Amino acid sequence: MTLNQATIRIKNLRLRTYIGINEDEIRNKQDVVVNVKMHYDAARATDTDNMQDALNYKTVTKAIIKLVEDNRFSLLEKLTADVLAIAAEHDWVTFAEVEVDKPHALRFSDSVSLTLSCTKG
Repeated sequence: MTLNQATIRIKNLRLRTYIGINEDEIRNKQDVVVNVKMHYDAARATDTDNMQDALNYKTVTKAIIKLVEDNRFSLLEKLTADVLAIAAEHDWVTFAEVEVDKPHALRFSDSVSLTLSCTKG
């Protein structure tokens, strides 16, 4: 049996960042929840059981944390696009999708979210 397409999901990564255009949003960090999905060919990793042949999701997660926590964003679109660039960065990734939630952004709503995706090659 040949295994090919793997899906890695980073679920509900809870971070804090400056996001928004209102005065209060510019002054205070807010919670965001990041979800990432990446597809890659995992045939070598499943055959060898060697970390060098697998997509390292810990490295991806650390880069996302650094990006989100060390920067300021006016728009959810920019934040999501920058996280997507990290998720899709590795040569092995064939598809990536990122959803970023901004909890309590609207009154009477749990959150507002934006999803972006890209397909490579």
